[in-house]
Amino acid sequence: MTRRPFAESQAQLSYRCCVKRLFLLRHAKSAWDDPALRDRDRPLAPRGRKAAKRVGRWAKQHGVTPQLVVCSSAIRAKQTLQRVLPSIGEPDVWVEVTLYAAGGETLLSRIRALPDEADEVMLVGHNPGLTEVLLLLAAPGKLRKRAAVNVPTGALAELEADVARWADVAPGGARLAEFVLPRELK
Repeated sequence: MTRRPFAESQAQLSYRCCVKRLFLLRHAKSAWDDPALRDRDRPLAPRGRKAAKRVGRWAKQHGVTPQLVVCSSAIRAKQTLQRVLPSIGEPDVWVEVTLYAAGGETLLSRIRALPDEADEVMLVGHNPGLTEVLLLLAAPGKLRKRAAVNVPTGALAELEADVARWADVAPGGARLAEFVLPRELK
């Protein structure tokens, strides 16, 4: 997975909507077997590999097809994406070092800088930043209350913002449409 320029087909250009969909995927459960590994080098645990596959199956069943995925450079994040990727079409994938330790405000800045040509984007990252940006963006509601309690490893959140440009995404301006936990999937 390497960074490549975002490409958009003519069909995508002719059909543009004014709703941006953002999928936030927390990396799945990582292994702690080797204490000599740096944190960013920890791989997925067997439980994490299974969880990522379950989330991928859910994504396929629910038509999750982002045009762009922006993923942390940490091994566990990239391995999570590798297991989900076959289920979400053929998005462009950008791996970014800065997502590794990013907090909520940094992630919000990154989201606001996304290419407007991409109406659906997935961000694969880590806590506490993913939870912070989810709670920052999501309007009040039942799912937001549930997410505020815990965003466990492997969780997938879908946010919808009624904006034409990513730069216009505002705190509290998105609807949390889905909040999927791997342990609740078969």
